[in-house]
Amino acid sequence: MPEKNTIGAAGLFGILILAAVLLAVPHLVSFSQQELLVFLTINVLLVVSYRLLTLTGEWSLAHVVMMGVGSYGSALYAKNFGFPVPIAMLAGAATAGLIAALLSFPLFRMKGFYFLIGSFAAGEVIRLIWKRFTDPFGGPKGIKRIPGFPEVDLGFIQIDFYQPENYYYLVLAVVLVSLWVLYRIERSRLGLTFHAIHWQDKLSESVGIDTFRHRMLAFVIASFFAGLAGALYAHYLSTVNPNQFDVDTMVYVLIWTIVGGTTRWYGPILGVIALTIIDEVILRAIGADQIRPLLYGAILIAAILFLPNGLESLVIKAKDALRRREGVAVEKVAVRKGAG
Repeated sequence: MPEKNTIGAAGLFGILILAAVLLAVPHLVSFSQQELLVFLTINVLLVVSYRLLTLTGEWSLAHVVMMGVGSYGSALYAKNFGFPVPIAMLAGAATAGLIAALLSFPLFRMKGFYFLIGSFAAGEVIRLIWKRFTDPFGGPKGIKRIPGFPEVDLGFIQIDFYQPENYYYLVLAVVLVSLWVLYRIERSRLGLTFHAIHWQDKLSESVGIDTFRHRMLAFVIASFFAGLAGALYAHYLSTVNPNQFDVDTMVYVLIWTIVGGTTRWYGPILGVIALTIIDEVILRAIGADQIRPLLYGAILIAAILFLPNGLESLVIKAKDALRRREGVAVEKVAVRKGAG
């Protein structure tokens, strides 16, 4: 059974500080930076959901396409079928999960590099379908005038989700709930089974674990949350097109995940936040955002050479150093009491 974690006073204080920062940050930045916060928060859900799939040892190149399935599905359900936007979002995410389930049958006949290439091919087929069929997918131009999240009017308060500040709080709430669900899945028996399949798939099969079914389940769950991220994305931009979910975007997701690390659930979050700050804040401020691919490549090489376990390894080292200091302090207090 997974071990139970207890939150100490320091941990609780850190959570409160983080909550205060997340709530206050939209009021401290410009309009364009508020929009950046929306996209950053959506990308956090995208990379954490991707990490769930990597727990089984498989790395997919179709995850961004699954995000696109959620975007297209939610857009079509809301625009063509008249679904309320919140229901359309969930239906779009469920559609991404369904497509992942169907793709699992051919894809999980492969492993490792072959699965990677197979997932790329499957994703490109889906993108080509979006480009080829004008009805209902809009062809290369995609779908426009997608309904936005409905305005909340309680009489004494009105919330317009076309404003990036308000939409940020909506996205933040959805992402936090989703992260909690993904965290609980990883800490459950199911999550431990995913880990076991990653490290010892033959041994797992020998004790009765259906590795195909569990890999499929991880793929479906990861795709569902990627689809939910895509639905949030589509109803904010009010437009989607196939180029938003191409392999270039998938490469960035891979780099965010690798640079952040995958042994802890917060690793990819560190990666996407750090690289977004470097990319969207620093590079754009100095007018050098055109060197983004070059910079990402250099960062990836540096991370592999000097931080093979990602940015999360720095957090782990800091925690270990803090524990050692606390241990030394406790020992000193015990020695003094014994001497007294």
